[in-house]
Amino acid sequence: MKKHFICAIILSICISCGGGNDATLQKDVDVCVYGGTASGVIAAYSAAKLGKSVILVEPGKYLGGMTTGGLGWTDIGNKYAVTGLARLFYRRLGKRYGKLEQWTFPPSAATQEIDRFIADGRVETLRLHRIVDADKRDAVIRRITLEKSDDAEAPHIVVNARQFIDCSYEGDLMARAGVSYFTGREGNDVYDESLNGVQLSIQHQFPDSIDPYHIEGDPSGGLCWGISDNVLQAAGSGDSCIQAYNFRLCLTDRPDNRRQFEKPASYDPSKYELLARAIRKMPADINQYLLYQTEQPDAKYDVNNRGPLSTDMIGMNHAYPDGDYETRARIWQEHVEYTKGLMYFLSHDERIPEALRSKVDELGWAKDEFVDNDNFPTQLYVREARRLHGEYVMTQHNCQGDETVGDGVGLAAYGMDSHNCQRIVTNGMVKNEGDVQYGGFPPYPVSYRSIAPQRRECVNLLVPVCISSTHIAYGSIRMEPVFMVLGQSAAVAASMAIDAGCAVQDIDVDALRKKLRNDPYLDGSVPEILVDDTDIDKVRRQWWWVKRFGAHYKTSFIYSENQPSNSVCTFLPAIRKAGKYAVYFYCTALPNAELPDALSLSVRHKHGESCVDIAPKEAKGSWAALGTYDFDERCAVVVDGKKTKGPVFADAILLIPEEN
Repeated sequence: MKKHFICAIILSICISCGGGNDATLQKDVDVCVYGGTASGVIAAYSAAKLGKSVILVEPGKYLGGMTTGGLGWTDIGNKYAVTGLARLFYRRLGKRYGKLEQWTFPPSAATQEIDRFIADGRVETLRLHRIVDADKRDAVIRRITLEKSDDAEAPHIVVNARQFIDCSYEGDLMARAGVSYFTGREGNDVYDESLNGVQLSIQHQFPDSIDPYHIEGDPSGGLCWGISDNVLQAAGSGDSCIQAYNFRLCLTDRPDNRRQFEKPASYDPSKYELLARAIRKMPADINQYLLYQTEQPDAKYDVNNRGPLSTDMIGMNHAYPDGDYETRARIWQEHVEYTKGLMYFLSHDERIPEALRSKVDELGWAKDEFVDNDNFPTQLYVREARRLHGEYVMTQHNCQGDETVGDGVGLAAYGMDSHNCQRIVTNGMVKNEGDVQYGGFPPYPVSYRSIAPQRRECVNLLVPVCISSTHIAYGSIRMEPVFMVLGQSAAVAASMAIDAGCAVQDIDVDALRKKLRNDPYLDGSVPEILVDDTDIDKVRRQWWWVKRFGAHYKTSFIYSENQPSNSVCTFLPAIRKAGKYAVYFYCTALPNAELPDALSLSVRHKHGESCVDIAPKEAKGSWAALGTYDFDERCAVVVDGKKTKGPVFADAILLIPEEN
């Protein structure tokens, strides 16, 4: 772990008619958002909706980060945690596929929805520009200076802003502004954790006895490619390692849209020697080597890392967080070449069993995705780089609920997840180190103070992506929906600081939380009404209903065997504004044996009572539509076991105002 204090450079702005870097353009805005990730897009849109002038700066060519760059299988942990404009994003995707929400999607669909936010908010965007300097005086960032990412001789642009939001994966704005941050892994003793630091796991691991040497059995021949000469340190000890990066691949097996894997010019099969050795001792099953997500629309699959040697380029990214732009570009390109080579190796090398080789060869790049980038993903999965050292540090204790905060401005819900950090030799065998997969805890609040720098360092900057947390806590928080939620929170907070003329640390956080709750889409629309089984004052049931956990919407659901058929559960939503509402019932993702073929419900509304039957086996894990009804203060949704054959369950209901 390193703690950095980077001195800010005071920039002298000169406007002239000369060429090259001497010609400087200026832009004046209320809010400057740096980083066109999905979080950055939501932050910029939010600031615009609140009436602030805003500019969104993106160092690369594309907006949306991982959300549009290949991560089509959304890691959510718990859908209850996704709120505000992040929820609207997944709702809009849902409309494309005839659903309320869509959580898996091709990159092109995500790109269209991200672009829609930019268009709807009329957000000025500045692509292919990256920060080179920040002018900070008395803990206030006055302006930042940008260079053209692909043309160092182009005129610089200076952005003067009252508030800055760093939504980049790398935290470059906060670093240039001299704000302190962490990289690497803390030792467990630093924050009294148990899952941080060095972790030698059985997950995504090599079988025992895989020889690590280039010439098997001969150490004099040197180590195989990809193995570090680091020595395994004590479990839980800290170091400078970070979890591996990769590309999330959008592949298809549809022949008319498939572009087969081609041999890269830089192809070097020795990079995959360890995989060939591992396969000799492992099943010839594609799911052992690629996380092959098939439940996506349009016969497209999000392919992720899995197994001993896969799409993660373990240990090859350690110089990335603090690397200069040239270093990062080199690491990025190395990941591109490694990934293309891996897919060619798996589909063509004769050391791969024919059954596995032919299965991989059925896949290929989707020809209608990333059409201007050789059908290859546009965003390197920077799972972790810098992490702010802010007013509050999120830790494992927050994730597990042992410590909670009262200033939460978003929920995280995913398990603590770290990919491997290094590949080493231990006991004469090659092993991966750093994998952690620990979950099972409910959603937990992310502190507003964890997106705010320490007051003495900066008072007009918020950091909703590289948030203040330990390595292992960041492994839980670092999910795209959470980044979007925190981006919206940061933009609302920045706007409040402008209006109040105060430091971001001094805003009324209770007022911020109320704004996010009562106006989630920042358009004044009537908020949705959610009633969960945990809302005991709004749920009526008999005593024999049993609380259960797993596959639930929030933290639990209730269940009855319904024998005899007399179980009834009534949801009683509080209607604050009379009108038409679309009603949905959440179908808990239980095994089919625990679900009825048809579940009977009734909706009590202004004009009487309507009975609806749904098929929970078909809708499990999603919202089932019950229809649209007029509601006044008297309404209810009833799970009716008397009309249902088989077991019954109740998890949550949702009422969406028709005007939304």
